[in-house]
Order: sequence, then structure tokens, then C-alpha cells
Amino acid sequence: MSGHSKWSTIKRKKGVADAKRGAIFTRLAREITIAAREGGDPDSNFRLRLAVEKARGENMPKDNIERAIKKGTGEDKDAAVFEELMLEGYGPHGSALMVSCVTDNRNRTISDVRHIFSKSGGNMAEAGAVGWQFEHKSYFSFPSSMLSFDKAFELGVEAGADDVVDGGEDIEIFGPVDAFKTILDALQKASVQPDEAGLRMVPKQEIDVNVEETLSVMKAIENLEELDDVQDVYHNVKMSDEALAALENA
Repeated sequence: MSGHSKWSTIKRKKGVADAKRGAIFTRLAREITIAAREGGDPDSNFRLRLAVEKARGENMPKDNIERAIKKGTGEDKDAAVFEELMLEGYGPHGSALMVSCVTDNRNRTISDVRHIFSKSGGNMAEAGAVGWQFEHKSYFSFPSSMLSFDKAFELGVEAGADDVVDGGEDIEIFGPVDAFKTILDALQKASVQPDEAGLRMVPKQEIDVNVEETLSVMKAIENLEELDDVQDVYHNVKMSDEALAALENA
């Protein structure tokens, strides 16, 4: 799975995902709003704390963060009502895609996502048709310069992780959803600040496709990520070194 972290790094460098700062803030604000429904205090609402920390990491203004929290807690009576959707489908070349959305208009979002699937040569699927191929996991990624793999492996095992992956320039840790806080606390205690920390859908098994086919799948994913209502897109394509090099040079 180390290809995920490398692709995320490439996207950040090239500005492929969320090319406009406003698009980043829109996604972060919606994430904060949804999390704040469970309580507006980041100290007692761990999901909100994580969303706020992510927003601060992107230099989101304090006023924006506070506004998003008020929308979630209901203090802003005029705010749109958002809901979470997880849409499923088959992308190019038999790839399985899970599309995480936050929307104030379910019909619009489903229509927009279905259009991208169709345009890429894939199709939307019924709930559960694709989801069984994925597991909900805690996920962390950080530069290997922060912690050696041996120490990261030991830390991960002690904190309840399922897997620790050496990606060369980065290290990834996967674990059960309920181990998220334990792993994050262990990383912070070791002075490791992850580039990515969150809950994500991880494929149970990846499929092998050639470089050209990988590029086609990633293009479809980029098109989905450009939709305002889409927060994340998860896939089951194995990212080869050759494909990653081609994506970086594209």
C-alpha cells in the first residue's frame, strides 16, 4: 500500500488535488461541520480535534474553523444541512472505487459522481457491491526521517496496529478503527507529526494493471476529486514504481 503515500506526495507537489486554496478550505470546513455534530469541543470530541488539526495544518483561518464548528453544533441557524455519503462504483479497467462525499444536496452529488464514472468508462454500483472489497482502517503516514522503520514497527505493534509498511521515504501504519487514538498518541509521544492521519477505506486486495491503465484510473479519480462534494476517493489499484514515475512526469 506504500504507493498511496507516494501518490499523495506527488499530488501535493503538483497541486493536482485541490488546485485552488478555496477548494481545500471547503472540504476541511465540511469535515469540521460534520464532526462538530458530536460536540463542539475539540478536547472531548476526538473526530473534531483531528479535523481542526488538519485545517490548521493547511493554514485555514481561525474564523473559518469557528464558523464551521457553529454550523455543525447548530448555532448557525441559517447554515445548510450536510450529510455524509459513501458512493461505490467500478472505474476504468475493473478498478473498484469508494467515493466519500459530504453534501447538502444528495441528488446533485449522486448525479455528478455517476456522470464522472460514466465518462471514465465505469459505472456506479449499488451499496455494498464494491464496499465488501474494502476495510475501514486507521491510517498514518510520515517521513522515515522522523523515525526508523524498526522503531516505527515496534511502536505500531505496541499501539495495536495491524501493519507497518516501509515505503522508503515514508512509513505507513494501518490499524483497527478503534486503535486510532492509541496509535496517534504513541506517534505524538515519539515526536512524530504524521503527514496524513485519519480513517480510510483500505482495499483487502489490490489489482495489477499496466502503467497506461493506472494513469487512466488516476485520471478518473482526479476528476472525482474535483467535485465540490467529494472528500476522498479510495481505490484498489496497485501503484507500481513505473506508474508513480509516469504520474510524477505527467
